[in-house]
Amino acid sequence: MKRPRKRGSSVAVIDIGSNSVRLVVYEALARSLIPIFNEKTLCGLGREVQSTGLLAPDAVDKALTSLKRFRALCRVMQVGRVFAIATAACRDASNGPDFIAKAERICAVQIEILSGPREARLSALGVISGIHRPDGIVGDLGGGSLELIDVRGNSVRSGVTLPLGGLALQDLAHKSLKRADRIVREAIDEVPQFAAGRGRTFYAVGGTWRALARIHIIQSGYPLQVMHGYSISAAEALDFSRRLRRLAAADMLADIEIVADARRPLLTYAALVLEHIIRVAKPKTIVFSTFGVREGLLHEKLAESERNKDGLICAAEELNQLLSRSAKHARELIAWTDRLARVVKLRETEEDRRLRHTACLLSDIGWRVHPDHRGEQTLSLVVNANFGAITHTERAFVGLSVFYRYAGLSEENQPPLTVQELLTPAQLERARLLGAAFRVAHLISAARPGVLPATHFRSQSRNLMLVFEHRLGDLVADRVGSRFKQLARLVSRSGSIVRR
Repeated sequence: MKRPRKRGSSVAVIDIGSNSVRLVVYEALARSLIPIFNEKTLCGLGREVQSTGLLAPDAVDKALTSLKRFRALCRVMQVGRVFAIATAACRDASNGPDFIAKAERICAVQIEILSGPREARLSALGVISGIHRPDGIVGDLGGGSLELIDVRGNSVRSGVTLPLGGLALQDLAHKSLKRADRIVREAIDEVPQFAAGRGRTFYAVGGTWRALARIHIIQSGYPLQVMHGYSISAAEALDFSRRLRRLAAADMLADIEIVADARRPLLTYAALVLEHIIRVAKPKTIVFSTFGVREGLLHEKLAESERNKDGLICAAEELNQLLSRSAKHARELIAWTDRLARVVKLRETEEDRRLRHTACLLSDIGWRVHPDHRGEQTLSLVVNANFGAITHTERAFVGLSVFYRYAGLSEENQPPLTVQELLTPAQLERARLLGAAFRVAHLISAARPGVLPATHFRSQSRNLMLVFEHRLGDLVADRVGSRFKQLARLVSRSGSIVRR
């Protein structure tokens, strides 16, 4: 069973941005952040800062009203700790300090006004928390500014901030796209961080870029509706950005109903900025990240030992603890498949092992579902799960491994082709192999701990043997034998059961 959450263990971040004001409450301060509440209000605090130097009065009123609700929500939810940050609009506006003073009285916490470099660093830490071993340039596009910073693994370099957020750019250009194009071109051409961008990844952070990703996912018929980790080639992103600008020129953006009304006018400016970044930095791939400043702020507050943990494994362990019949059994399954991989000399990279271990931890999370639907429901849960440090291809691999564990390997009961097509034939075959191994292990043990450690693998010539210790001899049955032979065939062996 899941450990009960301690009262007051939750943490919240109030993020006062140039476009939106948001509250996100997380279950706990942990390596794998689990959001339990998320609400935003599109206030547009920064829409006139570039031209007037002021936060608009109506935007201020709307933001303060939202903050009152957020504070009340934190009380109702008994949030243990509340952190509050403010970004470009509040640091640039002359009436920003007055607004922050009022906001602090409402929120009853100190609000950190992030400098440009500080905001860039937190964006990078957010990407580090949500992307496994990132390597590229992080670009966080808000309403008021664009932060750019180079990240390699856990290493973060110095960042830069530019007044190219959607609202700021719209204000600077007086809503002229031609003038905005010139402003972006001049600003982007002078960014030193882009010199190291060629052939690497550009990590797109921020709500307006996520809106672009959502449009692309729907228009392309992509099988997963997951924003985080969505990846497209730079060439495809460039073509899409230009097409979006043509839609704007034809006044057709109003037809895009999947984007909030207040954000829709900013899509063109976001596409324009992305287009120029691709032109100058010449990245290979664009990856959209839902992990940004808020997650970076909390990642920074973790002990170093926690920050260094694998976010995916932590998330899988949490789901294992929450949903499996026995969390200990899943860990024993990791060791059992380790032994299988050694005996059959399965070729695995470090990343392959990481995904196999993840799949082991998730292999029993669908047991409460009706047997006829466990495969499809668990596949959907895994590929759409709200965790990071995993690519979409990896989601498909782990999800299909667990699907085959429940649904079997017969041709009559196959997963959706759209998900299969995310994998190479070799990856798909490996998922089938892992699913077959799970089918043997769970049949033997009934997901109870203490059983799998008493079974062993041996290989003799082309025969793979599963050896049961004497005390478990009565667990041997024809069904166990047939499933094990199916597993053995997938590694080009014959299979047999041995009682010791």
